[in-house]
Amino acid sequence: MFKVGPRFFLGSRSRSPREPLGPFQTDAKIYATTPGSGLRITWMGHATSLVEIDGARILIDPVWDQRAAPTGWVGPKRFFPAPLQLSDLPAIDAVIVSHDHYDHLGAGTIRELTQLASVKQARWITPLGVGALLKQLGVPAGQCDELNWTDSTRVGAVEVTALPARHFSGRSLFNRMETLWASFAFTGPRHRVYYGADSGEWDVFGEIGKGFGPFDLCMLEIGASNPLWADIHMGPEGAVRGFHALGGGLLMPIHWGLFDLALHHWRQPIEAIWPVKAVKLWCPTPGVPSDVTAGEELRSEWWRRGS
Repeated sequence: MFKVGPRFFLGSRSRSPREPLGPFQTDAKIYATTPGSGLRITWMGHATSLVEIDGARILIDPVWDQRAAPTGWVGPKRFFPAPLQLSDLPAIDAVIVSHDHYDHLGAGTIRELTQLASVKQARWITPLGVGALLKQLGVPAGQCDELNWTDSTRVGAVEVTALPARHFSGRSLFNRMETLWASFAFTGPRHRVYYGADSGEWDVFGEIGKGFGPFDLCMLEIGASNPLWADIHMGPEGAVRGFHALGGGLLMPIHWGLFDLALHHWRQPIEAIWPVKAVKLWCPTPGVPSDVTAGEELRSEWWRRGS
């Protein structure tokens, strides 16, 4: 606390945009058509994405909640509203919850999702132990698949595999490490995507790349990092190294630009990785369904409009 305290209390202004971002709007009519490339992603901000891969629709770490916190009145608040109303979601085949932290598992969001016709038939895929919390939030027990690391399940033609990550779990100070956390590989007949969720940098990335790659897209966290917690959040530099260890392809930066969860300026993660010539970036505008084409960069500069 002696190291973190002064920076936490004195540097808060730069950690959030001074002016509202967006608004960002998703044209839900696009989901009536299949992606021409076979792989389309709608990034809702932070770690939440709707991934359409080889005929399957997978919603990742859904957080539409106003705050990434246990209450609705205090805690990290969204920088911009969700681009798509939950009620406008297309039919979902599976929902992935990578671990139980508030910025990846929004309790209010889960409760609302369970009431939607578009999610009624979806499989809920989680690491070990997270299913109990989902059941408390209304997810039917029979629709929840809990996976250990290296366990797999199928969503249509896509194999979903839970893989190791260097992180931790717990929604309070008193239940740390009681549930598992994971990254995920999505392996379809035409495309492969790696979702890194939350992780520190480590040599397992190389093993994952050899076993499940080559990936068309690697979704890796770049934000909420600090040298003091490098073991659990890799940051932009670690993401670049991890991306190369995974075997390359396209790097989609996630886990930034929506919540104040660290001590850095809110734009620092993307500004750090933007000029790196050794990676091909795939960085969409929040809420815009975007096709992924092999080797073709996407560099939306929506974040430059915020101060």
